[in-house]
Amino acid sequence: MTIIEKIIANHSSQETVKPGDIVDVFIDARAARDFGGANVVENILNNGLIVHDASRTFFTFDCNPGGSDQKYAANQHFCRLFARQNDIKVYDIDAGVGTHLAIDKGLAYPGSTFVSTDSHANIMGAIGSFGQGMGDQDIAAAWAKGSVWFKVPESVKLILKGTRPANVRAKDIVLNLLSIYGANKLLGYSVEIEGDAVENFSLDERITIASMGTEMGAIIILFSPNEKILAELQARSGKQVETIKASADAVYTFIHEIDIEKFVPMVANPGHPHDDVSVESVKNTKIDSAFLGSCTNGRMEDLREAASILKGRKVAPGVVLKIVPTTDAIWREALDEGLIQIFKDAGAMVSNAGCAGCAAGQVGQNGPEEVTISTGNRNFSGKQGKGAMYLASPGVVTASAIAGYITTPDDIPEIAASFTKPAVKHREVVVREKTEKPEIIEGSAWVIRQDDIDTDMIFHNRYLTITNIKEMGQYTFDNLKGYEDFAKKAQTGDIVFTTKNFGAGSSRQQAVDCFQSLGVSAIIAESFGAIYERNAINAAFPILTYTSGQLEELGLEQNDQVRINFKTGELTNLTKNKSLNINKFYDAQMQIYKNGGLL
Repeated sequence: MTIIEKIIANHSSQETVKPGDIVDVFIDARAARDFGGANVVENILNNGLIVHDASRTFFTFDCNPGGSDQKYAANQHFCRLFARQNDIKVYDIDAGVGTHLAIDKGLAYPGSTFVSTDSHANIMGAIGSFGQGMGDQDIAAAWAKGSVWFKVPESVKLILKGTRPANVRAKDIVLNLLSIYGANKLLGYSVEIEGDAVENFSLDERITIASMGTEMGAIIILFSPNEKILAELQARSGKQVETIKASADAVYTFIHEIDIEKFVPMVANPGHPHDDVSVESVKNTKIDSAFLGSCTNGRMEDLREAASILKGRKVAPGVVLKIVPTTDAIWREALDEGLIQIFKDAGAMVSNAGCAGCAAGQVGQNGPEEVTISTGNRNFSGKQGKGAMYLASPGVVTASAIAGYITTPDDIPEIAASFTKPAVKHREVVVREKTEKPEIIEGSAWVIRQDDIDTDMIFHNRYLTITNIKEMGQYTFDNLKGYEDFAKKAQTGDIVFTTKNFGAGSSRQQAVDCFQSLGVSAIIAESFGAIYERNAINAAFPILTYTSGQLEELGLEQNDQVRINFKTGELTNLTKNKSLNINKFYDAQMQIYKNGGLL
């Protein structure tokens, strides 16, 4: 078996598993954040459930450390009260990013399973652990049952050949990979990365690469820990850990060899993490602000590199450099090593540990027209503010903050450019009705031929405070160019047809619930983002997939009348009198659908 197959088999009732198997997977550590945590508690309480094992259950308050927003503060307090009543450990607003805490404190370890309301919980792949981001209902089920259903994904292997260039950092490696595979060529796969160069990757570097598996559409990026990584994990957590490796005869859907010697320092252009170009091609682009942090960077190695570049220098006039360490332990280590002093002397702002602007709950947001260069993992339009955001490595971000424009550490000018900057936003609870569910539906077609429609386009994070489903529909697609008026035009029973990787990005449930609010009856796509697919199925919202070319076969056009049979997969264009079969509901999906939802 592959690494993921071994981990899933070890945590199920099966001796072996294969791709496509649907099994109940026991979860070693089950976390909920301040964003989503309150909804998890509401789901537990509203369904009369109890916590299965408090010792394996955790809150991690990393989205808004400080509770600086009233709704976040209320949700955090609500969760704290529930935690006290149920003996649940809270890693509170002073602790840092939950996924990093899980690694450093040994909540996750090689071969273990971990779930969180964080869509980057697959960061656990850095240590050979199976981590998954999941929606509120999934996490509630894990808390109440101790396990969740999961479909075993296909595995692929990427072998990095050659010697890494000296100026290529971990962030550059993952941006190079994104430039090769985009947001959907690895969609739904478990990706194992190995090779001679990989053996020398530090823990911090593995975390950086694994954390952007979500942006590549992958279920997870997995590294098999070597002796050096095992020793570091043991030193951090105090736990004896062992490595996990794929069997010699493991079966992969494909194996690709990639020449790492051809990798160059990269940036992601504003709008998409997979729109990647060399740093050289965008050099001298003026910036207003720079951000170093997020679950992708903000580890000690990142902070040390930034400090080595900043020492004796100043941030450019008019530029704001915001630095957010991932955990409080790293913050303290940076303090002890004198890095915080270097940052402050250079004119940087250093915030307490947490997710920062990526979760819209801390420093790191940018305003309209503001240009930012960031070490974050996502730069979807509007994700971290209303401005433009480039993604890059800590070294490039730091050098650019000093220069006032995008540049590299070996090309920092004597005199910086100078200019200006602008503003920000924030998150709330849900109740579902159970009704008899039809197996055959008819409706009018919306045909949206666009790949990689992410959850910020579907339901923007500025509306995350809305938890009443009835209020959600009006905001559907209002951040998707060309469809801003979708909510005004959509009719009850309409069916949306789209292409690849629909629902990429965040784990937010609202991106599913907004369609239910409008009365949209189904979404049909070539493929779905992994978390979005689970959220839709668990909410009893019909989604199906089709094979490339089938919409053309049907001659499907906007406003055509269509009929879909969930049980057989028969799709009929009633307007053109044409039928074919797409992928039907699988059994677990039908069972959840008929039940009115997972819970």
